[in-house]
Amino acid sequence: MAEIFNLSEAVARFVNDGDIVAMEGFTHLIPFAAGHEVIRQKRRDLTLIRMTPDILYDQLIGMGAARKLIFSWGGNPGVGSLHRLRDAIERGWPRPLEIEEHSHAGMANAFEAGAAGMPCAIFRGYQGSDLARVNPNIKFVTCPFTGEQLASVPAIRPDVSIIHAQKADRAGNVLVEGIVGVQKEAVLAARRAIATVEEIVDQLPTRSPNAVVLPSWTLSAVTAVPGGAHPSYTHGYYPRDNSFYIEWDEISRDREKFLAWMQTNVLEAHPEDFAARPPLRRIEITA
Repeated sequence: MAEIFNLSEAVARFVNDGDIVAMEGFTHLIPFAAGHEVIRQKRRDLTLIRMTPDILYDQLIGMGAARKLIFSWGGNPGVGSLHRLRDAIERGWPRPLEIEEHSHAGMANAFEAGAAGMPCAIFRGYQGSDLARVNPNIKFVTCPFTGEQLASVPAIRPDVSIIHAQKADRAGNVLVEGIVGVQKEAVLAARRAIATVEEIVDQLPTRSPNAVVLPSWTLSAVTAVPGGAHPSYTHGYYPRDNSFYIEWDEISRDREKFLAWMQTNVLEAHPEDFAARPPLRRIEITA
């Protein structure tokens, strides 16, 4: 059953060195505040899982938190590459990074298999793809009923999954609304789960058709962090900070600029300061 913690307590209790960690959220509800707290607490040797790693995982990788990345697409959405991710893969800075690449369908099915307690996912996919040549965790099996060749990947079972959502009630039930990715599956597949939320309320509101309620028993910790998805957005609370995604391209290209930004905006910051309004403190970028 979920307990209500502050963010630093939740991360200290439920995220350990060497863990397999999924931080999910699709386009919005990306758990930036929680990821920053993982960085501040200097977690190391993490296997990071995310269908679409973007700026948050660029930051975690650039700060040396990750030893492996399991993913199906990586980039700065609408802008370009993740420069800290590329530096780790191509030059081993700040440490070498192992990668395991899948398709979106492969990752989604692997999360669903983990949520269902199955050892693997079986689905139609990867036919004609070269990914199976470089990823030994993609196998092909023959259906015993039809003889059809199907793809199979191991179930994703994180040690801890971390999500951001709109609201939780005081019993620890969490409401996720808007574009829902694989947050539900990531939580159900995990041994432990943390949800940061915009606010904790006495009673969850009437739900829209495109919403999920994660009951308290699926979560380990709930913590209120207003603005906790910034610079991504939270439906109904604040918009996406598109300018920051553009700015990140310049910040992240250079190691020293990156480290200076992280020192000011992450290492010297506190969870309670993390909010979409006002904007995060930024350093001046010079040529």
